[in-house]
Amino acid sequence: MNNMINFEARSKEISNWLQQEFSGIRTGQAAPGLLDSLKVEQYGVKMPINQMATVGVEDARTLRISPWDAGAVKAIETAIREADLGISAVTDSSGLRVIFPELTSERRAQLLKLAKQKHEHARVSVRSARDEAMKEIDADFKAGDISEDDRFTKREKLQIKVEAVNNSLDALLAEKEREVSK
Repeated sequence: MNNMINFEARSKEISNWLQQEFSGIRTGQAAPGLLDSLKVEQYGVKMPINQMATVGVEDARTLRISPWDAGAVKAIETAIREADLGISAVTDSSGLRVIFPELTSERRAQLLKLAKQKHEHARVSVRSARDEAMKEIDADFKAGDISEDDRFTKREKLQIKVEAVNNSLDALLAEKEREVSK
């Protein structure tokens, strides 16, 4: 049963990784998750924006960043500009407004291609985890720890779990495709 537990843990990690990667892919709408990967240098230390400011959605294409330290506004603006995410930041009295321009059809196609690459990478990782679990099941059988019937049953159960994980990854991709296509 250890091989099933290992597979489930790995598949959860893979799913979380894909969700994180997808949150960094810009869509036509303002999403605070896009800024999660940005690091801002403040007082000689690089910090994520969400650890030095409140990030909220102002409207469909605008985020509001309200730094806790007013001196951080310039550093945040610089980090956003240098990240080259295709967004612009405007400073005002209460912080920054991050404006997301409309996506062109060419840019949407690039983003969809990137999302599909990340999805395929996740599926390859699931196959790798499945292969490791299958090897463990076969090793248990060869060692005499499980019978031929148990081996067959465990392999079948593992394949069902693999299909479930792949279906959830496909659903994540479908959701991201829908977001980018809006």
